[in-house]
Amino acid sequence: MSERLETLNKARARMLEDRDAHAKVLAAPFDRDKAERARNKFIEIQMLIDALDRAISGEGVMALRA
Repeated sequence: MSERLETLNKARARMLEDRDAHAKVLAAPFDRDKAERARNKFIEIQMLIDALDRAISGEGVMALRA
């Protein structure tokens, strides 16, 4: 595995942990301020995870071309 792909996978794993923390806040008893912040961060992190997934897939395509 290339260093770049390894870095992307580590970043993705870290973002999954961060997303899970915000999901726990969303699953807890409702607190408007906490829930609103957690929801926004959850969405932001999920978009980042999706971008990392695309980058990881792109690395796989690049590896096949090489």
